[in-house]
Amino acid sequence: MYLFLAFLLVPIIEIALFIQVGGLIGLWPTLAIVVLTAVLGTVLVRTQGRTALANLQRSFAELDDPTEPLAHGAMILLSGVLLLTPGFFTDAVGFALLVPGIRVAVFRYLKSKATITQFQMGTSAQFRTGPDPFNQDDVIDGEFTEVRPRNEPGKPSKWVEGPHQH
Repeated sequence: MYLFLAFLLVPIIEIALFIQVGGLIGLWPTLAIVVLTAVLGTVLVRTQGRTALANLQRSFAELDDPTEPLAHGAMILLSGVLLLTPGFFTDAVGFALLVPGIRVAVFRYLKSKATITQFQMGTSAQFRTGPDPFNQDDVIDGEFTEVRPRNEPGKPSKWVEGPHQH
């Protein structure tokens, strides 16, 4: 329902703002502002995106919780989409999301609404594809005899010769 309201209300708000601003300052200045905010937003998103990516890489390297750097990166990405969308309302929300303090407040709000049941980081989670070498039930006891090749030393055995050998 919230998504439906957003898709309904945002264009209505944008159209109303275009009519008001265009009537106040004229068509060409209004279009110039829309283009200028898109260019300025792209530059700001690029620089803040680099910082967010560096913070995310640092959190992975230090095995910290990457939730906050990921959320900041997602909000910066959303900000870029909003700033490239023509309109004054979307530009205002997009520029607001570029302010680190606002992103922190949004993250805290969303974090308070989320319930995390389990979180694990680091190398403690191990994935096995074969039998557990420490489980005695998986050990197969056997004997072996080393077989020496019958060919001359330095000459490959008949097992490796074939159509692909020259």
